[in-house]
Amino acid sequence: MRILLSNDDGYFAPGLAILAKALADIADVSVVAPERDRSGASNSLTLDRPLSLRQAANGFYYVNGTPTDCVHLAVTGMLDTLPDMVVSGINLGANMGDDTIYSGTVAAATEGYLLGVPALAVSLASKAGTHFETAARVARELVERFQRGAFGEPVLLNVNVPDVPYERLKGFQVTRLGRRHKAEPVVRQQTPRNETVYWVGAAGAAQDAGAGTDFHAVAENYASLTPLQMDLTHGAQIGTVRRWLAP
Repeated sequence: MRILLSNDDGYFAPGLAILAKALADIADVSVVAPERDRSGASNSLTLDRPLSLRQAANGFYYVNGTPTDCVHLAVTGMLDTLPDMVVSGINLGANMGDDTIYSGTVAAATEGYLLGVPALAVSLASKAGTHFETAARVARELVERFQRGAFGEPVLLNVNVPDVPYERLKGFQVTRLGRRHKAEPVVRQQTPRNETVYWVGAAGAAQDAGAGTDFHAVAENYASLTPLQMDLTHGAQIGTVRRWLAP
């Protein structure tokens, strides 16, 4: 089995190295990741300049672009054969609810999915980063399940793992995305040159976090698996917009 690994925290991130090690003995693993932290890059592609591909001392390849650039470059130009799966992560921090819109971790997996490759986005739902090994074991188990029986169609799974020892993990739950409250206001600061700058505010707290959501599963110490799709059409409003346009 051939697996392409990527992330949005950069090729030097500990979660990426731990994930690569966890999968190395069950798959032929290639790593192509951003040269620096590109968290929040979403699905952006670099179109205004060429991209560079370099190899680090540990064998990982890195690109001076976004997570989407990395997967796109690898699948469409670098790798000799199409990977059987794209795995993105392990992200330091959750990618649940509205986070998925902005997440570079999810975007790397999404690019694989859009290119016809089954994909996993794996995140450790904590900024402490204490138990990357738990998320790595979860990712490995999912890859092994895929090896035993692949989906009949390309699949994009958003996986969030509680930051607890593996022995405390209760299992898996298939979930839907929850929702967050409105984000905190931007933070205004003055630079030493008396210029006003702004930091994007923190994400809002969970609002829709009931049973069946990713937030609820992780809070209950389950690994959350949310199947995602890229069709943004609001089907329920098609009739409404047609009536609105009617003379």
